[in-house]
Amino acid sequence: MKILMLTWEYPPRIVGGISKVVYDLSGRLIKDGHEVTVVTYREGNAPYFEVDKGVNVYRIDNYMINPNNFIDWIMQLNFKMIAKAGEIIGKEGKFDIIHAHDWLVAYSAKALKDAYNIPMCATIHATESGRNSGIHDETQRYINDTEWMLTYEATEVIVNSNYMKCELQRLFGLPFEKISVIPNGINMNMYNGIEKDYDFRRRVASDNEKIIMYAGRLVYEKGIQNLISAAPKILSGYHDTKFIIAGKGAMEGELKAQANYLGLGNKVYFTGQLPYKDLCKMYKSADIAVFPSTYEPFGVVAIEAMYAGIPTVVSDIGGLNEIVEHGIDGMKSYAGNANSIADSVLALLYDHQLADKVSKNAKAKVKSIYNWNKIAQDTHFIYQKAICQTMAERQKHQMAQENARKTKKAKTKGTLLPFRGREALA
Repeated sequence: MKILMLTWEYPPRIVGGISKVVYDLSGRLIKDGHEVTVVTYREGNAPYFEVDKGVNVYRIDNYMINPNNFIDWIMQLNFKMIAKAGEIIGKEGKFDIIHAHDWLVAYSAKALKDAYNIPMCATIHATESGRNSGIHDETQRYINDTEWMLTYEATEVIVNSNYMKCELQRLFGLPFEKISVIPNGINMNMYNGIEKDYDFRRRVASDNEKIIMYAGRLVYEKGIQNLISAAPKILSGYHDTKFIIAGKGAMEGELKAQANYLGLGNKVYFTGQLPYKDLCKMYKSADIAVFPSTYEPFGVVAIEAMYAGIPTVVSDIGGLNEIVEHGIDGMKSYAGNANSIADSVLALLYDHQLADKVSKNAKAKVKSIYNWNKIAQDTHFIYQKAICQTMAERQKHQMAQENARKTKKAKTKGTLLPFRGREALA
């Protein structure tokens, strides 16, 4: 199958979770014998074209004209994506399926679908309404409407959790059968050759300190502010604790100010965005991982931590709520509740048997459910479903046109016959 992936991020460009998902899914589809082409935005000195482990990756610059705002920038990006994909189709022929990742590529996906008559699937990784707890201004409304348009135009829609499926049905009125739930996964080789590195660990904490870590974007919906608010209670119960916040984002300055205000300047350490290998080392060095999101469609960082073999605490919200079973393969806390986060963390710090149990169960769960072999097969099935459905709709449309043509022809004959009769009599 020839597959076209449209995404605004792909390694080395990493903005959120889409980049990892497209990279891992594309790589697995290649191993399954498919041909995958990715069209994405070029950042930094990344090559305009490369074959990345079998995946054909085309990167584009945006127009030199500076846009007025982010929405205009995205629209320009879509124009460039259409041009590049059209160029590829002109040289190499049509694709069997288009896979669009989020609203950021909605217009290019729709244009290519209509122009070349190619079935289109869309993955909705998150919604604007969910990120902002509703729609509050015209920019958010525009993004929300674009998400609706993408789900309407797509033959099949993929989401990564049952929570997201319900959210799309509620927001956009999508038919239940149009939405398929396929979880994200992780690379099962991500920790190969990486063990607990004490020299690396000593860069951020003393040997006697337990590391409580968070990894991800520093934005409001990730709930890092609630983890920092929980720190005083955790420290009062277990003093030798260090909080490591790995990532970057708009809230970094605010979060640092919060930590200083609480007198935690020496107990909360911000690493910035870590290189991939250093992030893997950090997972292996940590004692507990905490992901206290207030909105989370899935939460791939949680399964990365679980696969590293460290006990994990998550909010009882969204996809995180579906990943972890409390007290069995992780711990849950009430979303937005700092006191609840502290209780779950302290339970793991006090009870070593509980920590060992949930760690072992979590690692086994990730291996069986969140591996890309199964995810890629499920995604391919959705591609086949979309293609078959599109073919059936085309045949139905062609039959309707043929029936309309026959009906018109029959009516025309019925109208002309009496005149021929009169001519004969004359």
